[in-house]
Amino acid sequence: MPVEPLAVRHQPWSEPLRRPRMSNTEDARPGISLTNRYLVRHGAPVVPVSGEIHYSRLPRDRWRRRLRQLRAGGVTVASSYVFWLHHVAHRGRPRFDGNLDVAAFVDLATAEGLDIILRIGPWCHGETRNGGFPDWVHRAPVRHRTDDPAYLDLVREWFGQLGAALDGRCGPGGTVLGVQLENELYTRPDHLITLKRLAREAGISAPLWTATAWGGATLPEQEMLPLYGGYGDGFWVDADAPWDPTFRDHYFFSHIWDDPGIGSDVRRLQPRADNAPAAQPRTPSAIFPPATCELGGGMATAYHRRPRPDALDIAAIAHCKIGNGSAWQGYYMYAGGTNPHGDHGTQESHATGYPNDLPRLGYDFHAPIGEAGVLAASHAELRRQHAFLAAFGASLAEMPSSLPEIRPVGVDDGHTLRWALRSDGTSGFLFVAWHQPHVPLADYRNARFRVVLDHEEILLPARPIDIPSGTLARWPLALEAGGVRLDWATASALTLLPGTVPTLVLVAEAGIETTYAVDGVATTSTPSLSPIRLRTARGALDLLLLPAAVSNDIWVCEDGPVRRLLLSPTELFWGPDGRIEAYGPQVRVYDPARRAFVDLPLEAGPPGTAIPTDPDPAGSAGPAHPVAADLVRAAAHPVPVTYGTFHGRQSAPSPQTFDELAAVYRVPLPRWAADPRLDAQLRIRWAGDVGQLRVDGRPVTDRFWDGAEWIVNLPDAGVHADAEVTLHLLPLAARSPVSLPRDARDRLAAVDGQLLAVDALLVQGHGTWREPAPEVINDLSPRRPVPTVQ
Repeated sequence: MPVEPLAVRHQPWSEPLRRPRMSNTEDARPGISLTNRYLVRHGAPVVPVSGEIHYSRLPRDRWRRRLRQLRAGGVTVASSYVFWLHHVAHRGRPRFDGNLDVAAFVDLATAEGLDIILRIGPWCHGETRNGGFPDWVHRAPVRHRTDDPAYLDLVREWFGQLGAALDGRCGPGGTVLGVQLENELYTRPDHLITLKRLAREAGISAPLWTATAWGGATLPEQEMLPLYGGYGDGFWVDADAPWDPTFRDHYFFSHIWDDPGIGSDVRRLQPRADNAPAAQPRTPSAIFPPATCELGGGMATAYHRRPRPDALDIAAIAHCKIGNGSAWQGYYMYAGGTNPHGDHGTQESHATGYPNDLPRLGYDFHAPIGEAGVLAASHAELRRQHAFLAAFGASLAEMPSSLPEIRPVGVDDGHTLRWALRSDGTSGFLFVAWHQPHVPLADYRNARFRVVLDHEEILLPARPIDIPSGTLARWPLALEAGGVRLDWATASALTLLPGTVPTLVLVAEAGIETTYAVDGVATTSTPSLSPIRLRTARGALDLLLLPAAVSNDIWVCEDGPVRRLLLSPTELFWGPDGRIEAYGPQVRVYDPARRAFVDLPLEAGPPGTAIPTDPDPAGSAGPAHPVAADLVRAAAHPVPVTYGTFHGRQSAPSPQTFDELAAVYRVPLPRWAADPRLDAQLRIRWAGDVGQLRVDGRPVTDRFWDGAEWIVNLPDAGVHADAEVTLHLLPLAARSPVSLPRDARDRLAAVDGQLLAVDALLVQGHGTWREPAPEVINDLSPRRPVPTVQ
């Protein structure tokens, strides 16, 4: 019997186009303008992508590489907290040197082609002690985060120091795009206005002023661009709590943007303001576009609860937000780091009154770029979305989101398909999200879609299809390029490449037959690395349908003279000139003139950076060399089931207890592992409770075990040729009540007494290959402007 199509009707904008004061008549800067629908750069709408990267949690000599890893992932804005705690540990002695040189970080990011958002607090959180207040501020007899004059005097002092350090970079003639004030302040809009005034007095301003809006926050109207978030799981709930509805919400399409769950445990500690207004609606302001600053790029690990999101978990939330109408994709974190060393640590902990114990040093966050600078699988999943936003953002920004006629009835609905439309009434994109963690979805059977636009109805595909669990799709509808109209396709839009005949690049969905229609004629096609030439009376277009099997090898370089599509199984990165650097010698670039992928000319790195070339069975960038650790001291047996609690949550062992109970291993490393040019990593595959790595007796990073591989960057850790490297591992009691991912929990359940294992230690180096200077190589493709989508 015929299958009734799933139906959606395009809904036009509910509000007329408006231009708020912000960035238009107030803090105006040439080339930047804000509307209630989108940000405008140089006269065209854009959908920015911001990635959180904390300069003070990174070695200064890593900044450039990390920023280039952001750009390679499609990030356009570097966002960073400016932690008061890191800069002014002792009153009257502010530090802006080394990796605390915020002005140098701003300059470098700008030089690398990134915009900058500074989140200046003064209270930041970011899993830091006292929320980022220095201890002397935390102990001060003032009413913190209020308009108490004594507190404002402290803030005025800090903003003055920061403003002097930035020296105009964050001002009317500066380069900083935006300033965030405070964080997760819910009921004090007048205080936010005061902070804005104090920042201005200190010479700090920007075209955009932002504030976090989740939790029903009341923000001063017109003064702050509300920013939202979305995490699929969180460390801030109790260990025995089920998967919370506030997390589950984000795997559905909706027009509700608030997340009442983010920071809910800390919110309980925040006093409510006198005569505070009621919580605001959970929908975006009519004055500003819907934007995010904290889509979960990963998740931190608390001692009591250790979520481990996978790549699809992270990508699905971001994908849904685009379908919901996002005008700005912002991730926390996008690049992990390491907390500064200190006598008492700088992390959030029970000892400082917070509900959660976090690792003292490691802040990997399971981010797309981990603490060691290694890309997670989420980097590939997200960079395809970001390539789409770069290519089609100007059109997408003009397209409101419309939800289908039949929608899920709640977060427990695992049967109704989750999908949405973004359209301007004449063309658009159909978004499908059929993935969630913890409660798997079955394949959706017999899907077909009816999309009603202003002057036509599109029915796709030609016959019903099954949608496998794990599908994240963005299918083009009535898309015109090169004079050819693509009616629809069941493959995700990726990018549009320049050429005499432009190339529209789509990526096939795993398990879904690839079909497309032109001029009403549907065609089934086998994805390949060669394009299909489409001709009509109006023009010609190459349609490149890439196989799903190569999706994680896709890179789109937006820098340099032309947009380029590349395939590489190993990491790529580049500077503003677009010259490619690679962790492997085999990179292919698509040449529109030849209508084929060709080998990208690459040169080996500088002399002395050669490493053994035996193949790595894991298929990573360089060879992985096994290391046999020497047991120096066995772990205590038995270890306690608990080390105490705080507000009902398990506490991490104290440093003294850890030293008494942990096993100690000496880790012999090859001498080449200390060469900073090889960017060598120690990959630790282990099981237990708490791990810590020390170099010459000094702790350099740590980790709470969650079943994931632990990767340490050896140069960043200070490893030198004669260093003594020791690994300290604490067993986990079999009856420990801490929350673990399912596979880790199963492994713990299989042991009798306690769990401690070193499964493998591997040392891995990276040789680097570089694209020669343009005058050295033959031109692979004409340098033409990137075509626009009509």
